[in-house]
Amino acid sequence: MRKSWMWILKNAEPKFFKIGQVARQLNIAVETIRMYEREGLLIPEKTKSGQRLFNHEDIHWISCIRRLVKDEGLNLEGIRRLLALLPCWEIRPCTQQEWSQCPAYFGATRPCWTIKSEIPLSCRAENCRECPVYQSASKCDQLKSLLFRLKHHQSLDLKTTVKIS
Repeated sequence: MRKSWMWILKNAEPKFFKIGQVARQLNIAVETIRMYEREGLLIPEKTKSGQRLFNHEDIHWISCIRRLVKDEGLNLEGIRRLLALLPCWEIRPCTQQEWSQCPAYFGATRPCWTIKSEIPLSCRAENCRECPVYQSASKCDQLKSLLFRLKHHQSLDLKTTVKIS
């Protein structure tokens, strides 16, 4: 028997989850997720009323942050500094003029999306949540591979998953 669109929509897995749902799913406090956002590690989607919404990639990233803190012994500042090492000018091609004026290129200690007011206009116009730099950061299980490919000027396909052991 063929199912109606209404049944499919009603029973489909949600695309976005509220902060409380994510906290319960990951067994962490809502305030922990808010802290990750305040610390510049996470950019949630927000409704017009300011309610935070998270997709599956966000949930994976929050889980990665927890793993880096609990299992790898990093603190949030350490994670932020690691993310600042992502060569955003390689991931999101910039002109020489743009990166020569960009604080993210010259040793920033915070990821480029946290210093948006200081970066070139071409980046400021972009929604950081949609930026390939932010999206690559949220794939913590691929960071070694990403940096290796950038070093060797190999093609970047951020949609594929490369497990790092």
